[in-house]
Amino acid sequence: MNPLIIAGAIVALPVIVLTVLRINAAMVFLSLCLGQVLVMFVSQDAATTIGIINSRGTADIGYVSLGLLIVPAILTGFCMIGTVRKHYKLVFNALPALAVGGVGLLLVVPLLSPGLAGAIQSTVIWEQVKGLQTLVVGGSALVSLFFLWLQRPKSSHGGEEDKKKHK
Repeated sequence: MNPLIIAGAIVALPVIVLTVLRINAAMVFLSLCLGQVLVMFVSQDAATTIGIINSRGTADIGYVSLGLLIVPAILTGFCMIGTVRKHYKLVFNALPALAVGGVGLLLVVPLLSPGLAGAIQSTVIWEQVKGLQTLVVGGSALVSLFFLWLQRPKSSHGGEEDKKKHK
């Protein structure tokens, strides 16, 4: 299969799923970041533990790392289905959904099998994406934080008007 199609699917699939199922994409973005922290600090020990359980000595670290990366995002997605209710919020949710796809591409590709990862990394588009890596990650973080800030609940000041409403 064409590596550009695979890379495009890695970006487009989260955007489509998060938008159609009205999932809070900023929370999924944060879960993807958590997954990367797990990959960095837990994957080697997890691969060894899984290998011991399976009596193979060690599990394939690429698959373990890929699982540690995407499982938190998938679980968050299931928990957050339908959390974006208003239409205008759904439009804003497309930006963090795109952030999940873009950062997901940067994080997933190195964890794929060497042949597939090499095929994607040898394309001109991958070189452009890697060149814009700082912009993709930084912009994605800002967009996701901004979307989270927009969701902050309205606070009640407990004034006289609120006391009258509750009597």
